[in-house]
Amino acid sequence: AGTTGSRRVIKDRLGRVVEDIESIREPHDGRDLTLSIDSKIQYIAFTQLKEAVEKHKAKAGGIIVVDAKTGEVLALANMPTYNPNNRSVLTGAQLRNRVVTDTFEPGSTLKPFTVALSLDTHRVTPSTVFQTSPGKMTIGTATIGDSHAHGPLTVAQIIEKSSNIGTAKIALQMPPEEMWEMFTTVGFGQQPKYGFPGAVAGRVRPYKSWRPIEQATMSYGHGISVSLIQLAHAYLIFARNGDIIPLSFTKVNDSPIGQRVISENTALQMRRMLETVVAPGGTAPQAQVPGYRVGGKTGTAYKIEGGKYVRKYVASFSGIAPMSDPRLIIAVMIDEPSNGQHYGGPVAGPVFANVAANALRALNVPPDSSVTNIIIPKEPLEESM
Repeated sequence: AGTTGSRRVIKDRLGRVVEDIESIREPHDGRDLTLSIDSKIQYIAFTQLKEAVEKHKAKAGGIIVVDAKTGEVLALANMPTYNPNNRSVLTGAQLRNRVVTDTFEPGSTLKPFTVALSLDTHRVTPSTVFQTSPGKMTIGTATIGDSHAHGPLTVAQIIEKSSNIGTAKIALQMPPEEMWEMFTTVGFGQQPKYGFPGAVAGRVRPYKSWRPIEQATMSYGHGISVSLIQLAHAYLIFARNGDIIPLSFTKVNDSPIGQRVISENTALQMRRMLETVVAPGGTAPQAQVPGYRVGGKTGTAYKIEGGKYVRKYVASFSGIAPMSDPRLIIAVMIDEPSNGQHYGGPVAGPVFANVAANALRALNVPPDSSVTNIIIPKEPLEESM
C-alpha cells in the first residue's frame, strides 16, 4: 500500500495554496504484490491432501510445494480448513496454518542429512558397509531397533531400507557439534525468515548437552522437532546440488544467491540414494511417478502427549522431482492416520506421487524416464521407527 505525504503551506482566505513552506513527509506510491502461489498446483495439492486425510481417517494434514530453482512456494494447503466466505462454523483447528505453525518429530525424513554430513566429511562412501544385525542396538541403558533385521547394509542401503541402527552408527562416528551445525544451517531450530505470521522455529537442543543415545535418535529424526515448511526448505540442499536459498511467498524475478551447505558431489550421491527409496526395494514404491525419475524419504514418528510417546503417528514424505534436473520439492504430512496404515510410504507417498505427476505436467516439465509402469511390491518394506 502507498503512504500519503504532507507539507506545510500558506493559504489565502479562499483556501488556495499561495506558498509552500516545507515538505514534512514525502508520499510513496504503492507497489504490486504478486504471490508465488500457482493456482493450478494449489488446487492439485489441496485436492490430493483432502482425499488422503479422508481415506486414512486422519486428524489433520499439510502439504507444501516449492520451486527448487527459485525458492518460490507454489502451493501450501492444510486440512482441516474453512471457506473464508462462510465463517459460521469456524474452529481453532480449521484456522491453523499447520505447515508453518505446527511442529512434529520428522522421523526418518531426517536421515539424509546425517548421511550427507558423513559423506561430505569423507567418513563414509555410499558403499561403506555397516552391520545392523540383530536389528537391535543398546546405547547406555536404552535400546533402539529396526522394524526388520537387515544384516550388513551399505550406506546407500541404509537410506533405501531406512535403518535406524545404520543411521545411528554413522552418526556416532561424528562429533555432536558437526551434526548440530548441519541441522541449524539448513534451518532446523532457527526462527524462520519467511515473512509469514506464526512461523515457528522448532527445537534442536544445544549439542553440548547431547548424550550418545540422544545423538543417535536425533540422527533419525527423534528428539528434534521441525515444521513441514522447514523440512521442505532443508531438502533444497539435495535438489540444488548442495546449496540452500530463501523461500518466498511472492514472485521471484532475480535468481537468488545460495549458501553452500554440502558439496555438489555429495548432493548428487544423495539424490541417487533417495531415488532408491521409491524403487520396489525401498520404503515408498507408492511414490513412483510414471515417466519421471523421482526420489525422497519417508518418515513415521510417534506423537508426544504429556511429555510421553503415545501410539499415535505422524506419517510424512519429503520428495524431489524430477531427479535428472530437480524442479519441485513436495513435503507431505498426515497427522494421526487411523484406518489401518500409518507408515509414511503408503500414507504420504501416494500424495507426493499424484501431486508431482500433475504439477510437473502443469509446469511443462518434460519426462526424464522411459518407464511408465508403476511397480509396487505386494508387501512394501516397512520403515524403522
